[in-house]
Amino acid sequence: MQANLQWLDDPEVFRVNQLPAHSDHHYYHDTAEFKTGSRFIKSLNGAWRFNFAKTPAERPVDFYQPDFDATDFDTIQVPGHIELAGYGQIQYINTLYPWEGKIYRRPPYTLNQDQLTPGLFSDAADNTVGSYLKTFDLDDAFKGQRIIIQFQGVEEALYVWLNGHFIGYAEDSFTPSEFDLTPYIQDQGNVLAVRVYKRSTAAFIEDQDMFRFSGIFRDVNILAEPASHITDLDIRPVPNANLKSGELNITTKVTGEPATLALTVKDHDGRVLTSQTQTGSGSVTFDTMLFDQLHLWSPQTPYLYQLTIEVYDADHQLLEVVPYQFGFRTVELRDDKVIYANNKRLVINGVNRHEWNAHTGRVISMADMRADIQTMLANNINADRTCHYPDQLPWYQLCDEAGIYLMAENNLESHGSWQKIGAIEPSYNVPGDNPHWLAAVIDLARSNYEWFKNHPSIIFWSLGNESYAGEDIAAMQAFYKEHDDSRLVHYEGVVHTPELKDRISDVESRMYEKPQNIVAYLEDNPTKPFLDCEYMHDMGNSLGGMQSYNDLIDKYPMYQGGFIWDFIDQALFVHDPITDQDVLRYGGDFDERHSDYEFSGDGLMFADRTPKPAMQEVKYYYGLHK
Repeated sequence: MQANLQWLDDPEVFRVNQLPAHSDHHYYHDTAEFKTGSRFIKSLNGAWRFNFAKTPAERPVDFYQPDFDATDFDTIQVPGHIELAGYGQIQYINTLYPWEGKIYRRPPYTLNQDQLTPGLFSDAADNTVGSYLKTFDLDDAFKGQRIIIQFQGVEEALYVWLNGHFIGYAEDSFTPSEFDLTPYIQDQGNVLAVRVYKRSTAAFIEDQDMFRFSGIFRDVNILAEPASHITDLDIRPVPNANLKSGELNITTKVTGEPATLALTVKDHDGRVLTSQTQTGSGSVTFDTMLFDQLHLWSPQTPYLYQLTIEVYDADHQLLEVVPYQFGFRTVELRDDKVIYANNKRLVINGVNRHEWNAHTGRVISMADMRADIQTMLANNINADRTCHYPDQLPWYQLCDEAGIYLMAENNLESHGSWQKIGAIEPSYNVPGDNPHWLAAVIDLARSNYEWFKNHPSIIFWSLGNESYAGEDIAAMQAFYKEHDDSRLVHYEGVVHTPELKDRISDVESRMYEKPQNIVAYLEDNPTKPFLDCEYMHDMGNSLGGMQSYNDLIDKYPMYQGGFIWDFIDQALFVHDPITDQDVLRYGGDFDERHSDYEFSGDGLMFADRTPKPAMQEVKYYYGLHK
């Protein structure tokens, strides 16, 4: 197969040769590697050769050939944003598409249901292109193994070649993309070529309120898989009704040769609670394990059990060890139309959190993530909505450990397709009811679910943000309901299509709703509990009205709190030659037009993670309902 540039123009092509999404488990050769690091992973982060092209027509066409002369290529750091490396235009936009007012562009299959637009992005004057090259050798532990490459985040459309051979294509900027390199891998001198286009049809459904960047902005790793390998781990801990006992069901997917899987579960103190052995390949399911005395996971006591699976070959040689921490907890919407977690009424003291670093944009470190966790814990914040995309893989584990509830949001926002200059006008809304966009958005839901399904911190799946509503989003909810009965589903945009409310969202969710209107809803025999997915909007001298919402918690059991918009400003440090100091710059400060200007600054913290005075208000009121 050869790469096709026209895939950029077709919403029905969003993955080519991409491996299926799976659980986010790690694997090691033995338990000693838990501390030293797995021999089965090799980072390709660091310096890459790089070429920037303003348009697809100007890209170096054959750059992926092993004998290509890349002498004129620059050097760029991976992970990183192309724009923050000095190429292209930094641009902040809230609702509109980046090209509005400059290029007439409509989503395929909307104004004309049977037609693509040739060259929509593949021959576009505003579609910048980054061409990356990386040469690497295989470590000894990788030789003779199946080799996978994992891109944890690439914005927005990704083509991959190895040693001159086309490997695959992927969209969805915020979930990992994996490809099999095995047929073309060499022990030495591998030439990996990656082409990243800033825009494809995915741009219509990745229209989030944020700076618009492009490039390889999360980690890149190559992974070696032993002869028998656990590719997926599905952990189902289910408390009984008394919340004192429960059962554990585990299913794995094993590729390669049949293997013996030895499972052990330990408590927090390292005591063995149960063990079991199964043999097979493909889908391998363990017998149900019973627990007589449970420790429940909650924000107050985020108790985690330790699962370990050792994989042995036919000669009983250890091939790999898979560890995973999991927790028992319940989340249920009862007949009284109130959500309960572990038999207690759920109260969300939440924030919406973009991933952000004032120096590196959405390229964030473990130190950034740990700092955010500590800020949440110190200010009585018990929940995070991952606005408006899946976060980096470690974030979910950190929230498990800290006891932070998660609303895990899909990478979906199509704001510009239905709201124009404040007016609701969905004539070319996507995904809507459009069958040509259905597979792409179901794939977003599938990836979000598969990668993060084992995390007790996730109590809501969120279908996305500000994308209106229609049959395609109803199908996304049906996907989650089919695969997961341990969590609820959230989506706010169905407020625009009340005829779909019985098929979309377990909660009534609104943005920036006035307290008196929430009272009117709650006193009118509502069918669903109420949740503010965004409220307070901490821009400027804001957050003075928290008491009005806090009073609702005390009076109405069906009011279950909300998520403040938002956690941290989106602003970037720029060196000011006049003052000779690094200063924070917001939207519109980069000569971009159009822009939504200082609207990028509405967090509880400044972009350097300094808390604003409003954080004191949050700590006080959120502390009343811990």
